Formats: sequence, structure tokens, C-alpha cells
Amino acid sequence: MIIGIDPGANGGIAWIGRDGVGVEPIKGMTERDIYRLLFGLFADSIGEPHCYIEHVHSSPQMGVKSAFSFGQNYGTLRMAVIAAGIPLETVSPAKWQGDLKCRTKGDKNVTKRKAQELFPQIKVTHAIADALLIAEWGRRVRGL
Repeated sequence: MIIGIDPGANGGIAWIGRDGVGVEPIKGMTERDIYRLLFGLFADSIGEPHCYIEHVHSSPQMGVKSAFSFGQNYGTLRMAVIAAGIPLETVSPAKWQGDLKCRTKGDKNVTKRKAQELFPQIKVTHAIADALLIAEWGRRVRGL
């Protein structure tokens, strides 16, 4: 199983496994919800799952409060993955977007369209599009 995480406040968690594809928006989830989801994915996987999280950082345009919240959310997600016992790697947006040929240049509709193209069975939203594509990128990198 490959897990992809878009750590933004309006991001999501997506997974691709032998039983199909799943997604969960992060908004509204507590730290406990996130851990339970990830631990459940670990418990349900055949073989060792692997997780990729988008490597992010604050930007000068962010206010102090939003930068703090963003960092806190990123740290929470990383720790939940680690606590669930899932190997974790980071991937830059430039890397996964470049490899999947969906560079956004600030237009989130680009990744939404690409995710919908690759996963027509899922109603793709902005909240889950990047997570789906990160998981797909990880699946391809691992040759699965």
C-alpha cells in the first residue's frame, strides 16, 4: 500500500492498495482521527505500507498565525505516520508534479484535472487531488 499526504489545512490523505483507492480530506480531523486512520491502513495492508508526504515550508506571504498552524499540522501528520509504524519519505511539489506532468504554477485546477483523469472512479476535489497524485507518484516510484 502506498499512502500520499497533502499536509495543507485543506489537504488530504490518499492510499492505493491491492483493494483499490481511498481518500480522506484532513479538514475537521483530529490528531486522534489521523492516527487511527493511518494505523488502520497499516493494520489492513498486505506487506509493509509506505508513505510519501509533500515537503512543505512556510512562505513570507503567510502570517505568523497561519505559518504556525501550517507547521503544526505538518508535524502532526509526520508524527502520526511514524507512530503508526509506516515508513515515511518527503517529496517536493516540483518533483512529483514534474514527474506526473502536472506543474500547477499556482493553479490547483491542474492537479485536480490530472487526478480526475487518473482516478475516474473518484469524485476528485481540491482537498484530495494532491494527496491522490502524491500516492500515485509513490506507487510509480516503488514500481507497483
